[in-house]
Amino acid sequence: MTVTMPGRRPFLAAAAAALAGPVLASPALAQARPFTLVVPFPPGGSTDVMARLLAERMQAALDAPVLVDNRPGAATVVGAESVARAAPDGYTLLVNSGTTLTLNPLLIRRLSYKAEDFAPASLLSVLPFAFLLRMDMPQTIPDFVALAKAKSGQLNYGTNGPSSFNNIAAVLVAEKLGIRMQDVTYKGDAQQLNDFLAGTLDLLVVGGASAIQPHRNHQGRILAWTGDRRMPATPDRPIFEEFVPGTVAQTYFGLVAPARTPQPMIERVSQAAAAALRDPGLRDRLLGEGQFALGTGPEEFARFLRQEAERWAPVLQRMNLQID
Repeated sequence: MTVTMPGRRPFLAAAAAALAGPVLASPALAQARPFTLVVPFPPGGSTDVMARLLAERMQAALDAPVLVDNRPGAATVVGAESVARAAPDGYTLLVNSGTTLTLNPLLIRRLSYKAEDFAPASLLSVLPFAFLLRMDMPQTIPDFVALAKAKSGQLNYGTNGPSSFNNIAAVLVAEKLGIRMQDVTYKGDAQQLNDFLAGTLDLLVVGGASAIQPHRNHQGRILAWTGDRRMPATPDRPIFEEFVPGTVAQTYFGLVAPARTPQPMIERVSQAAAAALRDPGLRDRLLGEGQFALGTGPEEFARFLRQEAERWAPVLQRMNLQID
């Protein structure tokens, strides 16, 4: 669910192009059966860049090529469904977001896959959201809350739809702060940014890197983050949790295989991902993209997925969200 600002697209596209094909270090590696990371988003976004950075480093641990296959569409359903139906041998993997395995199963009544159709391998990273305010708006959370209460229901923010993760995060934070805001649905990211810069929108609720750049460029000001720790790129900006408990709301990226994939293969993939994410250069690169690298084992990721489903189910029920 990450919202990518148009100003970042050339950088992300260039990064994706530079990583488009993993370098095969030896003829033996080239002859090995390749692994495929399916990305349910178009090239150039945060998930795609994560997958390509991961693929480049995982192939050394796996002693095999690791390819990236973009299969966007239908809020990640197209890519997820392709992996759910793939052979359960561990060679076809899904780089999933919070939308895929947490929101979609809770929101979409006729979803073509179930969370149980996948075997968790590794929780790769978490990505918090930022409240990016116009430059003329309050700089502290108490002052922002006072303004929002004085203009109850009048402050507006852009969203990719009621069921998008950034909108759900905004609703949760607003609920905990005791304020009401109005979401405005857009079909794409570019118009949201244009309206924000033109002053039509009061704020954006966007994924990490998409907030960091305009904050640094003085195109907007980060009020606070929805994560569980401060963002190193903006150490002076707080997290909402410092003021109101229960405001942690962040999407995540994980690596899953089709259900019934043999456990030894799951462990092999998980260990390769963890080794890749221990690379200091990769961890720093992901921090610059607004992500905190993790690289957990299968059991920890499975437990995380259960906790996320339990946590968000009542929130979505209160929001009365469901999609046919």
